[in-house]
Amino acid sequence: MADVLVLGGTGTTGRRVVTGLRDAGFTARAATRKAAEAGEVRFDWTDRATHAEAVRGVSAVYLLAPIGEAEPAPLVEPFLADALTAGVRRVVLLSSSAVTPDTPGLGDLQRLVRAAPEWAVLKPSWFMQNFTGEHLVAQGVRDGEIVTATGDGRVAFVDAGDIAAVAVRALTDSVPHNTEHVLTGPAALSYAEAAAIVAAHLGRPVRHRTVGTAEFAARLAASGLPAGFAGVLAALDEDIRRGTEDRVTPAVEQVTGRPARSFETFVREEIR
Repeated sequence: MADVLVLGGTGTTGRRVVTGLRDAGFTARAATRKAAEAGEVRFDWTDRATHAEAVRGVSAVYLLAPIGEAEPAPLVEPFLADALTAGVRRVVLLSSSAVTPDTPGLGDLQRLVRAAPEWAVLKPSWFMQNFTGEHLVAQGVRDGEIVTATGDGRVAFVDAGDIAAVAVRALTDSVPHNTEHVLTGPAALSYAEAAAIVAAHLGRPVRHRTVGTAEFAARLAASGLPAGFAGVLAALDEDIRRGTEDRVTPAVEQVTGRPARSFETFVREEIR
């Protein structure tokens, strides 16, 4: 196999995909807006001139949508056209369990990826890593109050390492997957239940407060997200409240051969 291009190669899943590919003996090219280290290549969605160099000699692409774009297809479609013309055969899209081909905007990417000769669509549930780092949920952990618009709805939070492990297989297996994988952790939890697990681990109060969808969209926009994209994310919280994410799938174990990481294990090992 030629090189594998990993878009978002320094991000939450991308850097794990890069590591997993290299550990498995494949050459991974990490795409980033500011390439600074060996194995990185400059990539900017808005600068098509960077696309040709990024895909030169590449056989497979790990594809993430442009961050913050509610309508990403106008940026992604020309890139994919260039990539396939350059010889890319396989495209693995990181989508979401909440996105279907009929979802306005983000759903268009699934249609585009399916046009590749070989493809897979990864549809993970919400990341466990949202409880750490710079995410608003993580800030809520630090403040002692996680705010969402999810009500009592449950989510089978999934670990980014498990997503990356599935991506590596989808990018490198000799037989293309040519399917979608809905990826979840082993148990569905409400944010109140997740907060209780975090609080028990930290030994201090962490609670969940639910707000209306419009209020949550405003909070997201106030955090710096574009208003349109904030509205999309808030609507996903509303879907959770309605029960659409209350499910568990065996996909991680089926693809990788090992069980998905539990939320309790993640909290014990990652939250300080």
